[in-house]
This record gives sequence, structure tokens and C-alpha cells, in this order.
Amino acid sequence: MDAQSYLKAVKRELAICLKIRSLEIVDERVASVSRGYFRARLALTNDDFLEVSEYFVCDGNRCSPLKYRYQWMDGSFTRLIKRWDNVNHFPNLPGCPHHVHVGSEDDVFPSEPLSIIDIIRIIEQELE
Repeated sequence: MDAQSYLKAVKRELAICLKIRSLEIVDERVASVSRGYFRARLALTNDDFLEVSEYFVCDGNRCSPLKYRYQWMDGSFTRLIKRWDNVNHFPNLPGCPHHVHVGSEDDVFPSEPLSIIDIIRIIEQELE
């Protein structure tokens, strides 16, 4: 899979997700055949807000995030629900640098590398 195909797959998943009420693509770039960037703001059907930002690299049939941040907030933008990212600011956390903030900046738990498509599936499950 190349970068262009991956971006197409991401946009397709966002378009068919029943938990997304609206989508604003903020930025979308193909840096090379194997690298790209995608950022979007999503309004969810429960009035929550999700912003996704991902730099990715493709190798063979797979594309993986190099740097990512997926922030899920309530509709008033005052309460963090979850934020997944891979900034290396918790070096002692298992699975570092991958982690998730749950409910606040201070409540941090180990995570694993996740893509935008993974996050959409998580949101769909949590909003069932």
C-alpha cells in the first residue's frame, strides 16, 4: 500500500462510520510514495469532538503511524475523554512512547501503536 492508497482508505473509513456526524479535513499531504500526513476534526453523533493527526509511513502492504495524536473531547471542548499519542514524555511507562490519557492529562496508561482507522473502530465500540 502506498501513501495515496492509505489516505483513500482512511477517508473511506471516516465516510462510512455511523458515529461521525461531520468531518472537516484540516490537512492532507503525500510527502512521498511511502510517507504522508492526515489531520481532521470530527463531530460525533453524541455531540463529542474528535481530532485526529497522524504522520505515517508505508512499507509493503502496510502503513503505520510514525507520530500521532487522537484527542477525544466532550462537545463543549472542556473535558478530555481520551487522548492517544506517542510523544515520549512518559519514559517509564510500559509500551513507551505509546500511551493514552483518560479523563485528564494526569491519568496516563500504556497503549500500543494505533492508526486513525484503529481509533475510529474504538470510538464505534465505545459509543455503542
